[in-house]
Amino acid sequence: MKILAKCTAMAAAVIGLVAGAPAMAERIYVKAGRVIADAGEAPLGPTLIVIEDGRIVELLPVDDAGARAAVAQLVADNAVARFTDLSDKTVVPGLIDLHTHLSGDPSGEFWRAATTPPEYYTLIAAKNARITARAGFTTVRDLGSRSDQVTQSLRSATAQGLVPGPRIITSGRTIAIVGGHGDISGFREAVDSSISSGYTCTGPVECAQKVRKASKYGADLIKITATGGVLSQQGRGLEEHFSAAEMESIVETARLLGLKVAAHAHGARGIEAAAKAGVHTIEHGTYIDAAAAKAMKESGTTLVPTLMAFEGIKRNLGTEFYTPVVEAKILAVSKIAGSIIERALEYDVPIAFGTDAGVYPHGQNASEFALMVKGGMSPASALAAATTGAAKVLGMEDEIGRLAPGYSADLIAVDGDPLQDITVLEDVGFVMVRGRIID
Repeated sequence: MKILAKCTAMAAAVIGLVAGAPAMAERIYVKAGRVIADAGEAPLGPTLIVIEDGRIVELLPVDDAGARAAVAQLVADNAVARFTDLSDKTVVPGLIDLHTHLSGDPSGEFWRAATTPPEYYTLIAAKNARITARAGFTTVRDLGSRSDQVTQSLRSATAQGLVPGPRIITSGRTIAIVGGHGDISGFREAVDSSISSGYTCTGPVECAQKVRKASKYGADLIKITATGGVLSQQGRGLEEHFSAAEMESIVETARLLGLKVAAHAHGARGIEAAAKAGVHTIEHGTYIDAAAAKAMKESGTTLVPTLMAFEGIKRNLGTEFYTPVVEAKILAVSKIAGSIIERALEYDVPIAFGTDAGVYPHGQNASEFALMVKGGMSPASALAAATTGAAKVLGMEDEIGRLAPGYSADLIAVDGDPLQDITVLEDVGFVMVRGRIID
């Protein structure tokens, strides 16, 4: 019995070693008719993209001897699961949206904040993650979750492949002034206090504490509402909310923690103040002027214009979808939002791609491209804003935004040529995130 037990134990140990050993990585192959590996470079012709462990290993011309041999072997092995033929498509790096709200869908019913449980927001976020990925967006920044830990949890689930979706960089909750945009309002005080996010602050010390709290609970960056906002019930205008000392405290505390700051900002003086405080990106930038642009350039701040947000909210004007205070603000910004890109180009401000998805229906993110081109950007520069430019904003320019050996296998396929007709990006036929095909 002792000998049998010893042999059984040895066998179990051997099985355990085998089971724990890393499996040999299996290569997968994508054959593309045309490849835009980098929005700033000339496209490649027919190419075989070799992928292993979620990363690009090689990009081989289809007529290369190694590529021909690999394809022939795949055909001989009938390795359908390891080979995707996109010979009639243009393959492009996965797109990056720097401003989304995955846990929310469009609604003018502000009172739902008091009736919706956090579990529901989690389900909405998972639904929208898949929709967003299928639309061709393989990486997103989520700037303002509807509930605690929703996007932090979804970030992990998509990374592990448990839930289909993009790579997620999240701010978690938004930091706001008391009663400002980002702080729930419109209810009686007793209701407000029971559903508050817990991320409002007054004064430099308290604002620093909220940054540390966001870091503690897994934020990848800090999001603040530097000015009033359009869709909140507060009616205090669209100019600056935080004092200079408060914003400087937020930015410095974030810097010490290795975090960047994204600032929602509409009014020109609010944009200028946020840029002078050192925020990394300005979201919206509705009333940007020469002085605001000067401060942005001096601080190295990038504009994320979110043109689709303005288009989306206009669709419901005059339908009683919004409260009167919100409707008035929409009417005000609608008069100037169409010229954001034109002014940014005039002032030579860096522009990166972001849409504010969640203010309009998720999945329509790529409609932003046509609005950027209408504003004066070339198709190539608009595509760069959503690939190499957005990757640089994230500090991930060596990981995403291009198709090259060593980069994450984030790629999409479309009919036509987005460098000639940017609208082809609105109909994506194939999506891969981290080497996983999103069905």
